[in-house]
Amino acid sequence: MTRPPVLRLQGITKRFGPLVANDGISLELAVGEVLGLLGENGAGKSTLVSILFGHYTADQGTIEAFGRPLPPGQPRAALAAGIGMVHQHFTLADNLSVLDNVLMGTEPLWRPFSRRAAGQARLQEVALRFGLAVQPDARVGSLSVGERQRVEIVKALYRGARVLILDEPTAVLTPQESEALFATLGRMVAQGLSIVFISHKLGEVLRVSHRVAVLRAGKLVAQASAAQVTQAQLANWMVGQAVALPGRTPAPSVGAVACRLEGVGVGGDGRERLVDATLALRAGEITAVAGVSGNGQLALAELLCGMRRAGAGRVWLGEQALRARPAWLVRQGVARIPEDRHGTGVVGDLPVWENAVSERLRGRAFARGPLVRRGAARTQAQRIVQAYDVRGAGIDAPASALSGGNMQKLILGRALLTPDGGTPRLIVAHQPTWGLDIGAVAYVQRQLIAARDAGAAVLLLSDDLDEVLALGDRIAVIHAGRLTEARPAQEWTREAIGLAMAGGAP
Repeated sequence: MTRPPVLRLQGITKRFGPLVANDGISLELAVGEVLGLLGENGAGKSTLVSILFGHYTADQGTIEAFGRPLPPGQPRAALAAGIGMVHQHFTLADNLSVLDNVLMGTEPLWRPFSRRAAGQARLQEVALRFGLAVQPDARVGSLSVGERQRVEIVKALYRGARVLILDEPTAVLTPQESEALFATLGRMVAQGLSIVFISHKLGEVLRVSHRVAVLRAGKLVAQASAAQVTQAQLANWMVGQAVALPGRTPAPSVGAVACRLEGVGVGGDGRERLVDATLALRAGEITAVAGVSGNGQLALAELLCGMRRAGAGRVWLGEQALRARPAWLVRQGVARIPEDRHGTGVVGDLPVWENAVSERLRGRAFARGPLVRRGAARTQAQRIVQAYDVRGAGIDAPASALSGGNMQKLILGRALLTPDGGTPRLIVAHQPTWGLDIGAVAYVQRQLIAARDAGAAVLLLSDDLDEVLALGDRIAVIHAGRLTEARPAQEWTREAIGLAMAGGAP
């Protein structure tokens, strides 16, 4: 490295029982450098960053920040050394102002009053310096996702961060917001800040990074200049073999309307509602709905899975009125892939085999009255594990032992592998590849295409435009609970989708 290092990690090793999450990792980060940190789910990225930020203590190895040893296991020491982190899930209080969020934790509790005037002056100075427009008096809950992310970055810079760790920073941004973020990162780097950029979007990593480092199975397997590698090479390093995402293929045969919404309204807090939504989902077709998370996707998904009722309009499943009863919908052939695989997709404390049949326990295949048919249930779990390549734990292990990618494969198998070997009538896939590495993304996307080709109607709710454009036969956009018309994918451009995601005219 020609520039002096601001961070030096030497021989970092961390074990969780028999699992070696980090295995002798050594890395450096230079002044004014962007380091792209890549790896599959479970490769050790989160553990390494948690050690750097003081949330975990390494079993072996040392860290130096700006030439001085960084005390292990002390987040305050990391902050004091100038290390800031912007988490994938924002850590802001929605009911407080931007200024209150920035000041929170920066003043001693014994001070009888807050120095708000001085704090606001410094906030505005930091925002002006890095080109981060914020409104100090605005309530955070009223801000867009991109504006909230700006507040998170300003909060870290306000505290004197000279090294920023960005965890999946574009996961919930529109293309226009992502472009604004990249411009901000350029200004920050030009002023000497150093950045660790963690993302599964390989194109973005190569665009913003000077160097890339790839972890696999807890080990550092590759480092290279971003200008000298390709996305294909990065994917190969991450997975250990060549990976190709599925390309657009036309639907072989589009059938009758499997589900339709007519002027549907669903109440909810803030933007998480539906307003006069009209949509038709056809057999043998993927209808993709693009939108920034929190604009009504959850209301739409829960409506079609029987977890919410329509307050206005009508919803039809085939020729029947849709009932707000999840068990009835499962019997009618509706399969769901929920947005939150940890919170609502599986019950982490229950074994894999119970999770594999949990949504069908009211049917005769796996239960006799109140009694579970354990043999049949375990057989179905084994079928799912084998057919969907669920690795990392046996069927008797708790589902929480699975990595994110393998947990998603379990959920996929539960949804798509019906006991009678048939194809679901309707698949509601809400953020099915969110947070997954490229290998798992390719696998999930291929399964959805296969289900479409087998005759299922697929509703894909996603904020990943690459995914929407690659999979959607028809595409609609949702903003503030309002759906645009679902039009053939070839009639959309990335720019038009991004504009509609931000509330502009499609």
